[in-house]
Amino acid sequence: MLRLYARIEFALGVAILAAITGLVFVAAVMRFFGDPLVWSVDLAQLLFIWLCFLGATKALRERAHLGVDLLVRMLGSRTRLWVETVLSVVILIFLGILAWEGYGLTVLNIERLYGDSGLSYAWVTIAVPAGAVMLSIVIIANLMDAWRRADGTLIFTRSVQGENQRSEL
Repeated sequence: MLRLYARIEFALGVAILAAITGLVFVAAVMRFFGDPLVWSVDLAQLLFIWLCFLGATKALRERAHLGVDLLVRMLGSRTRLWVETVLSVVILIFLGILAWEGYGLTVLNIERLYGDSGLSYAWVTIAVPAGAVMLSIVIIANLMDAWRRADGTLIFTRSVQGENQRSEL
């Protein structure tokens, strides 16, 4: 199920990036010929917001976000798992609040237009609760995966094993 989700997410990210690139290119060409597409910048920005959330979700699933682990590196793998579990709960609470408040903001912005695009500004604001839900799903999946395995896999960190080998290089 999560592999299908990851593939759909990747395909959607590729499509959005291609659309952004195409929009910016066409807008530049049209501006060169004196007939600018004023809505293209707004649409490219809207798509970029969604692309950022898709990228954040992918990075979280692959445990590739930057982190400062100077202190927790000194802990054992089981203790680190507990620390990351507590952090996961805190982050899930924050993402829940973000999704709730973002939904409220979206409802308030349904009537508002987004720049010259003619689209509702709700398409911009709904990216926040949608991104929070996607990130929450990945955190829960990583959490279950880390507790199911016994090989040092953590929730936010790629693994405990092999750290000594990397530091020696």
